[in-house]
Amino acid sequence: MGTTEDLVRRAEAVCARSLTAKELREALLGELRPHVPYDGHVFALTDPVTNVASSPHADVPMLPWDRLPELIRWRYLTQVNRSDHLLGHPAASLLTATQSPEDSLVWLHVQRDLGIVDSASVAFGDRFGSWGFLELLRTAHPFTRAELDVLTAVAPAITTGLRRAVARTFAEPAAAPGATGPAVLVLGPDLAVRSQTDAAATALMRLLPPDEPIPPIPAAAYNVGAALIAQESGVPVGEPWCRVHLGGNRWVTVRASRLGQDVAVSIEPSTATERMDLFSRAHGLSGRESEILGLLVVGLDTREIAGQLFLSEHTVTDHAKAVLAKTGARTRQRLLAGVIGAAADRPETPAEA
Repeated sequence: MGTTEDLVRRAEAVCARSLTAKELREALLGELRPHVPYDGHVFALTDPVTNVASSPHADVPMLPWDRLPELIRWRYLTQVNRSDHLLGHPAASLLTATQSPEDSLVWLHVQRDLGIVDSASVAFGDRFGSWGFLELLRTAHPFTRAELDVLTAVAPAITTGLRRAVARTFAEPAAAPGATGPAVLVLGPDLAVRSQTDAAATALMRLLPPDEPIPPIPAAAYNVGAALIAQESGVPVGEPWCRVHLGGNRWVTVRASRLGQDVAVSIEPSTATERMDLFSRAHGLSGRESEILGLLVVGLDTREIAGQLFLSEHTVTDHAKAVLAKTGARTRQRLLAGVIGAAADRPETPAEA
């Protein structure tokens, strides 16, 4: 099994590979299991701004599919070991964080029925945002302090790996454009689906291919709905929206809003501003680098950027070169194609000096 230091090195090696976010999480779970055994897990990506789960990787064998919306709803209403509260803190278990497991609403209303006796949770965040969380579940015995220390030790490597996996999506080939939407579905107070627009069926199938015998409703829709309910209940996680990778370099924004007693969830292509923010955070750009990238996106050249920001052209060029280096783009054309989600099909020219 090796030491915790060995595990951290193996996790760093896994995170250095060019894996998709799903492949990365599967590989990391394989590395973790010998050190921290578990009976079920939820390993989710989160939107770095809102902290709302956007792409879960879950295996909870004891959970009936029809209780998934209920589980997600209570997860957001529960503040015990919630991912936003764990950011910047060590991993924690249910039994060490509470006087009684009944202090956790998600355990009281759902997990207790599933036979879960303890859970261990850790959040993955850095100065660029929140990138995900991991919850491990056990049905037989509690997690030990040593096992929680293992999760805490490996968290920085996983954080960087998740952020870089998001960054890689912007370098993927441009995908064929889909419906311009938006697609809308309506959820009841319990997050059960009440209705959806015609465009929603296609959009939902893209978000969650039907490889399981369950309705093709992506967990992202449940999560933004639950985030809205938590916000209205005075225990907000973040604003009720998240950005979801849709394949190629396409991203969509899933957003919840109140519709009487129901919750309306819209799914539509992410705006240029939403894409650029995610791109900048995922590539670890500084504030000034992000500012210059934004001006490049709207078509300003080096001289115009220098005049607007009261910088020398040499300084602007240095910042632009730093952006190219951090993003791995060889030219400004390729850089901007990644940001806006277009194909860079014109002949490439060297980046401006």
